[in-house]
Parts: sequence; C-alpha cells; structure tokens
Amino acid sequence: MFRCIITAGPWIFLAATTLSAHAADETHLLRYKFTPGEAIRTKVVHQATVKTTIDGTSQTANTVSVSVKNWNVEDVTDGMATFVHSVDYVDMWNQISGREKISYDSRQDADPPAGFETVAQEVAIPLTRFKVDGQGMIVHREKLRTTPAPEAGHVMIPLPEEPIAIGGTWDFPYDVPVTLRGGEKKIIKARQRFTLESVKDDVAAIKIETQILTPVNNPEIQAQLVQRESTGTAQFDVKLGKMIRQQVDLDRRVIGYPNEASSMHYRTRFTEELLRDDLKTAAQPDGKLEKK
Repeated sequence: MFRCIITAGPWIFLAATTLSAHAADETHLLRYKFTPGEAIRTKVVHQATVKTTIDGTSQTANTVSVSVKNWNVEDVTDGMATFVHSVDYVDMWNQISGREKISYDSRQDADPPAGFETVAQEVAIPLTRFKVDGQGMIVHREKLRTTPAPEAGHVMIPLPEEPIAIGGTWDFPYDVPVTLRGGEKKIIKARQRFTLESVKDDVAAIKIETQILTPVNNPEIQAQLVQRESTGTAQFDVKLGKMIRQQVDLDRRVIGYPNEASSMHYRTRFTEELLRDDLKTAAQPDGKLEKK
C-alpha cells in the first residue's frame, strides 16, 4: 500500500498539472446581450472626499450621491442594441468643512438647493440615445438634452474582441485634454486595462486599471488627472450578458498645486450594481414597456 501511494504520487501530480494547463488554455467569449423592450436599471453610489491644503490652511469637501440609472432597450438589430438612458432619481449631499451640509433628494424635494439645479433638471427624462455593439463599444450617440459638459468615453465596460483566457488582458486607449492657466492645451494619453481574473459559475471577474501613459511632472496637470488613475473590479454574468457589479477606488495625492505650499488628497469610491428584480423584458405591441 505504501508503495502504491508513492508510485501514484507523480501520476496524480501529472494529472493535476494537465487539468490546470487545460483550464489555462480555455477561453471565454464575453458579450453583452440585450432584448428589445428590456428595461435595465442600475444603482450607482459615488463617494468622494477631497482635502486641499494651501499655505497651511486645510479644507475638506465630502460628497455622496446615490442614483438609479435606467436603460430602455428600443431595438436590437444585427447584434447592435439601441437604448435610451435616463436617471430615475438622485439622492445626494455635500459638505465643506466649516459649512452646513447641503442635500437634495429628487423623490422628496420639489425645489433643489443652489448648485443642484442642473442635476434636478436631468431626472426622469430621456438624456441620451446610444447604439452599442456586443462588446459595449458606442457605434452612435445622440444627445436628447443639451448638457453643459460634453459626454465622452464609454457607457459600459468594453469587452475583448476575441475569446479570452484567464489572465488575458485588453485595453481601451483614450485621450485626456487638459488646459493650463495660460490657456495652453495639452493631450494626455491614457488607457483602461482590463484583466480576466477568473470565471466561476458563469460569472467573470474582471480587474480594472486606469493608467496615465504620458509622463507628467507638472502639478497643474497632475491635479486635472487626479481622478483618472483608479483601480477596481467588475463582475460580468456570461449567460445573462450583463455587468452585474463594479467597484472602482481611487486614493491619490498631488503636491505643489496651485503653489509649492499646496497639496490635494483625493479619495473616491464608485460602485454600480444591476438591480436584477427590476429587469423588464415584456414589450407591448405599440413598443411601450409594461410596468409590472
């Protein structure tokens, strides 16, 4: 019996190694899936703390916002989904050290406080119509309401073009425009890098890293980029074809802006979670969604 155990050991090890190699070679096709008439709602929580110190005087600003995004799928043709984005409600507050907290809940407050007027005007109305492909890349974008700031980037985490193995990576490169005090404009190269860390029970775990590629030593530029270098994780339901949760965190300091005796410490957490119970897939003959 003792000899059998010793003899079997290398074979067991070899079998385990072979299985591990097969698992490493296995690839997964990640694609978004949409159904005409489907209503997709996600809960978004954004928390931010910014501490600035100028000439020895510090001030801290805290902001928390909770909202529910609504994505109504109008059409799905040739793998392209067209949907309209709106916001069901917002519940947010901010407070600067030494001042009173200011809050606004669109479900309860008829008149928003100063500084929240624009947010209040964009609740419960169609904001943008998007057409995206199965990778989540925007094919067409149509603004349904004029907003003060241009929309950019992607609206959902982009997925890899080809089937990908565990440990595989894919990138989303983009440009970040910055403006210096003298009016000079610069373009900073950046990218989001995604890594497929695991797939278990049809849920893919994805690591998210936002990286600044252009070398930057100017504190004025660093202050404008401070919110970009974040890291996080996402969970993608392969069968459902939807991102079910993501969390992105940031903890960065900038020293030397707006002067040498200044510093800024920025900490934030962004989470978005699919509200599974609110998925509606039944569409009426006239194209309107049935609220159940």
